[in-house]
Amino acid sequence: MSNLPAFDDNNFEQEVLKSNIPVVVDFWAEWCGPCRMVAPIVEELSEEYTGKIKFGKLDVDSNPGTASRFGIRSIPTLLIFKAGEEVGRLIGAKPKSQLVKELETHIGG
Repeated sequence: MSNLPAFDDNNFEQEVLKSNIPVVVDFWAEWCGPCRMVAPIVEELSEEYTGKIKFGKLDVDSNPGTASRFGIRSIPTLLIFKAGEEVGRLIGAKPKSQLVKELETHIGG
């Protein structure tokens, strides 16, 4: 089970869009194999970027409103938010190096 906070349709605006630091949201589902491959990498990154970037997960099956709002059609999808705006989107299982590159591009270290 993940140590990351769970975002949902009810807390998404407060936890993600109104966050004072950048946020990475892992859109996933229990039945998704590639989601399970990405999860440990996202966990590692959350530890490496503690205090700089907030990480959390959103179960698309339990929270269809938010998933639909952001056009999530395939999972895993990682959305990067900065100042309440989506600044990056990674679709599918990616290696850690690619995730780090994307974070550095959009947020900086």
